[in-house]
Amino acid sequence: MKGWNLILLFALLGHVDPARSQVATPGQAIALEQQGKFSEAVDAWHGVTARNPRDAGAFASMGMDLAKQEKYKEAATAYRTAIALNPRLPGIQLNLGLAEFKQGHFPAAIPPLKAALAGGSASAQARTLLGMSYYGAKRFAEAVRYLGQAAKADPGNMELRQLLAQSCLFAKNYPCAVEQFRKIVEQDPNSAAAHVLTGQALDGIGKTEDAVTEFEAAAKISPTEPNVHFGLGYLHWKSHQYEQARKEFDAELAIDPKHAQPLTYLGDIEMKEHHPEEALSFLRRAVALQNDIRLAYIDIGAILTEQKKYDKALAALKRAEQLDPSQPDAHYRLGRVYQAMGSESRAQKEFAKVRELHEKSNSPLVPRLDPPPAPGDTGVR
Repeated sequence: MKGWNLILLFALLGHVDPARSQVATPGQAIALEQQGKFSEAVDAWHGVTARNPRDAGAFASMGMDLAKQEKYKEAATAYRTAIALNPRLPGIQLNLGLAEFKQGHFPAAIPPLKAALAGGSASAQARTLLGMSYYGAKRFAEAVRYLGQAAKADPGNMELRQLLAQSCLFAKNYPCAVEQFRKIVEQDPNSAAAHVLTGQALDGIGKTEDAVTEFEAAAKISPTEPNVHFGLGYLHWKSHQYEQARKEFDAELAIDPKHAQPLTYLGDIEMKEHHPEEALSFLRRAVALQNDIRLAYIDIGAILTEQKKYDKALAALKRAEQLDPSQPDAHYRLGRVYQAMGSESRAQKEFAKVRELHEKSNSPLVPRLDPPPAPGDTGVR
């Protein structure tokens, strides 16, 4: 029965030419491969495996011919069958990892690539693909380990170094990120993106003035680059330099009038300068465009509380709390609203939550800009 199960499995891999499946031999399949007739070769391998369902090498070769046709899903199935029959088959784990990677299945690519690396199979390629798979799976700390080794082995590969630098940044390993982005800027001093990312990393280690310098360099190189003016405005806002921040947020909105983040911070500035109606105008525009900006709901709740519009204030503050229950400020403001409404028991419940939560420092710039894209095609085959 086990053999029949394998036959059913490879029958699902694609169309089988009945005539060829009865007479094909490994030699004929290989000859078809050498002629570049990969579809016909797949049919031939089906014939080989029909007669010998335990031929791991035939399944592996079938997978390679499917991969050459960019039929990666079917190739992965063939490779897994080969591995089930003979997990020690040379190169099979690497091929499976690459097939999953090519489909964008980054978590699924990690185990076979780790197995390939442990087995010493094409270690440089396996290491690079493994690092990129960790990056694509958003497991950035692990990506740093493997991409760091790959970048060291290939120091001229700027795409690898950019992935490494971004992995360091999103793993909050800011010294590593600064070092890698500095190397990128040395190679390409006119890269606005490199200056922006260097600024993000510097902000992460508390070097706000140096971060401002990097963002100013980016704005000079590419004044219409998305998020450059917003990032610079955020750094000024963080330093309480509100007039400079306002100028940069306005510049970002001139590029993208529907950018919700600068609208939020303009609203926050207006609130801090005691202009509640102007603040609400900005903040409501922001949440209409993007309904997950926590600061906007906190500020709306604070303003409405001052205006004694408690029901609406509660709605805004509950949304802020929903977006991040670990932050104490929403709980504190909810407690104040409940006190003003005469609900002391609810107020004390919120204040108790505040006492349970740890105070947190100002968050770095990193989460406020766009998340990293998944790895592209770096030419790895």
